[in-house]
Amino acid sequence: MYGPRGRIIYVMDPKPILEFAARTDTGMVRSHNEDAIHASPEHAFAVLADGMGGYNAGEVASAMAVEAVRSRLQAELPNLPARRREPFTLQLLNAAIHDANKAILAAAESESQYRGMGTTIVAAIFDEDRLALAHVGDSRAYRLRQDELVQITRDHSLVQEQIDAGLVDPASAAYALHRNLVTRAVGVDPEMEVELHLHPVEEGDVYLLCSDGLSDMLDAGGITGILRAHPDSLDAACETLVAQANAMGGHDNISVILIRVQSLSLQPGGVLSRVLKWIS
Repeated sequence: MYGPRGRIIYVMDPKPILEFAARTDTGMVRSHNEDAIHASPEHAFAVLADGMGGYNAGEVASAMAVEAVRSRLQAELPNLPARRREPFTLQLLNAAIHDANKAILAAAESESQYRGMGTTIVAAIFDEDRLALAHVGDSRAYRLRQDELVQITRDHSLVQEQIDAGLVDPASAAYALHRNLVTRAVGVDPEMEVELHLHPVEEGDVYLLCSDGLSDMLDAGGITGILRAHPDSLDAACETLVAQANAMGGHDNISVILIRVQSLSLQPGGVLSRVLKWIS
């Protein structure tokens, strides 16, 4: 495009260069898969949901949630302002998940077989050198940076509340009686609250979104070991994470999305972008 005095302005794509891999699996115990996932390399976002409810209602809730979020993000991300986008990405995530909440509540109200259904959700937008992250429930996001794995979401669960209150030792939380009882879910409460955060992103980071079918079977050390063992193939890492969770019992559906940040070099706010802005 042309700027003042006819000089050419190079408009940088605000999306970093990312590599994606994703898998979902029924596991070894459940008869059907109530997880749903979507990864969008084109729009630099990913979303994962873990449904709950009788019969096939959990499957319906998770699919509805992922579709509602996918639809809104895909439609509106290209229209965000070119600069100072961070608050807009968080607002968009919040609005998209509230769309999902309303849709699931409406379906449960109109169809008796869907009453009581709901879903957890975790969704991520990569924009410039920031990650906008939203979650409800106990589906998680982790970041692997320089071989150190950090959980960057905090479960909305009874056991997490007990840990926070000092009633449960974090080391024994995996064996707690009600470890899968969530205190917040999509499609359950009209006043649902979405937890939203921005995280700085670095080249080489690997981000993991997962359902509790993975995190209940593999601890942070197990996940880290698998990611380290497959530094050049996210597909192989995904396959191995799912296979190992199944080998440990596969008590629930298992869903994994991996995203590697390959490059941030041409993003707005970088040196090249600032030089071009100054020239224009």
